[in-house]
Amino acid sequence: MLEFPRWKYVVILIVLALSALYALPNIYQKDPAVQITANRGGQVDDALRERVLADLKVAGINNLGAEKEGDSLIVRLPDLQTQAAASATLRDSVGENYTVALNLASTVPDWLQRLGGRPMVLGLDLQGGVHFVLQVDQKAAVDKRMDAYAEDVRGTLRESRVPFQSVERRPDNSIVATLSPSADDAAAERARLALVKAQPTLGYDVAGKRITVTVPDAELSQITNGAIEQNINTLRNRVNQLGVAEPIIQRQGADRVVVQLPGVQDTAEAKRMIGATATLEYRAVVDNNPASVADKIATGRIPPEAKIYQQRDNRGPILLNKRVIVTGDQMVAAQAQNDPTTGIPSVSVTLNSVGGQRMFDFTSANVGKPMAVVYTERVPTVTEVDGREVRSFRVNEEVISVANINGVFGKNFQTTGLEKKEADDLAKLLKSGSLAAPMDFVEERVVGPSLGAENVERGITAVIYAFMFTLVFFTVYYRMFGLITSAAMLFNLLIVVAVMSLFGATMTLPGFAGLALSVGLSVDANVLINERIREELRAGVPGKSAIVAGYERASGTILDANLTGLIVGVALFAFGTGPLKGFALTMIIGIFASMFTAITVSRALATLIYGRRKKLQNVAI
Repeated sequence: MLEFPRWKYVVILIVLALSALYALPNIYQKDPAVQITANRGGQVDDALRERVLADLKVAGINNLGAEKEGDSLIVRLPDLQTQAAASATLRDSVGENYTVALNLASTVPDWLQRLGGRPMVLGLDLQGGVHFVLQVDQKAAVDKRMDAYAEDVRGTLRESRVPFQSVERRPDNSIVATLSPSADDAAAERARLALVKAQPTLGYDVAGKRITVTVPDAELSQITNGAIEQNINTLRNRVNQLGVAEPIIQRQGADRVVVQLPGVQDTAEAKRMIGATATLEYRAVVDNNPASVADKIATGRIPPEAKIYQQRDNRGPILLNKRVIVTGDQMVAAQAQNDPTTGIPSVSVTLNSVGGQRMFDFTSANVGKPMAVVYTERVPTVTEVDGREVRSFRVNEEVISVANINGVFGKNFQTTGLEKKEADDLAKLLKSGSLAAPMDFVEERVVGPSLGAENVERGITAVIYAFMFTLVFFTVYYRMFGLITSAAMLFNLLIVVAVMSLFGATMTLPGFAGLALSVGLSVDANVLINERIREELRAGVPGKSAIVAGYERASGTILDANLTGLIVGVALFAFGTGPLKGFALTMIIGIFASMFTAITVSRALATLIYGRRKKLQNVAI
């Protein structure tokens, strides 16, 4: 008997409705837009909106309106040329308290967004995306390493019990250690031997009680190249934190890095996370008494080991030790959370073994004494000098908390004193790793499809025509069952688009190839079923029995064939990168969809058409 359970019809209708709902956002095109996000000290409100619209009006730039979305102001523009002009105008007008970034604003209706509907993410080769070029500050990388070398020299001399007067860095990337006048004549040689043992790659020259440490040119070159490579790895980790699929991050020339992000919605967040150099430093407190600190600053009697820092929320200056206990470079894990006792935002930190040992040693020797947490952020600035843009950095350092060390701790602890968004952003930065050198955005633009809009349009047209040709062929060759096959293939395509949209998968041109392959597998499955039904009819089996036998006997073969395809797809996704992943993902989703539509949906349609006929003399196949 040709029968089909009613609950399966209900499942098919539910899948059809959900697929249509979540594939629907793909018909809505995105508007070019400029996104304005507030940094610390800025506020997104109606006053900012009115100011932005007034600035655009003065500049003669048309817009489609401005609206607040989340923590940002989105200004919609009619085209990409107007978007670029608006971005340049607003960067100069809104000031340093705001981040201005290019964006593609969604036009999906609010009711659909509330249901979780969003358009499928398209790759750079189909939709384009955001293109950044970042300049790596190689001098800062060298300065950072030289500071570390100087600190290592001080530590080695202390451990070797060699008295020294000063350790200074020179502009020629050398370090000069001057021993104390009370040091004996053999102290310089002992110090040199200890330094050679600690840092054998550096050069050492002894002249009296002065030791000059030099860094070879090969070492300096390795520092700058290593800084760029570390920055590229860190950028990949940070982009992964943003959840961007299939980004392009590669080196350009001697000191630049190109970052291309396909279809990014929140480009201000991407820009902030990519270029941010915020980190934490833990320092010993030299003096936190407001009156005493103010007196020392006024009289200039600041201890040589101390440095002046400002505390957050205008709590006044504080003197901290120049020597850092632990920095963000030594953090291996970080998680933003709320303190279980107070409920205030905090960052739970895990240090590496070196940082954990240093923190353990310091807290063991300083129980009951205060320790400060310094939040350091390097902010790029652009100033105009003689008609030319001069790029530089402004370093913001502020003490976010000062607390007494109540007990000994090492690798794991919590840091409080941050706002919730700062805690979230800082946790992402610490998890992704620190930049070896700061970077400045020297170019930012929205890029079109990498293969050209015309080529992409032709490719999509070719896919549509091939699909239509397949439908026409099957309709002519298999007649009614050809129409059933065509309906199942359309349903298959709808399911794939809906699933990829729902889960934010990226569709690329290789993904189209995977989609075409999955449609081909769906066609192949229906061919097996149709030919099996034909064989049963040729053997004299009645129509309804032939249809039932065709589906039941072909199902096992279809499952076996698709299982091998799934194994290949999973292997490509697990071990492949970039385009291979896009191809594998669409193929895997398409295989599951094709099995469902070929075995279940097409049988349901066949049952609807032929099931109620009492006598089935002919089957249109």
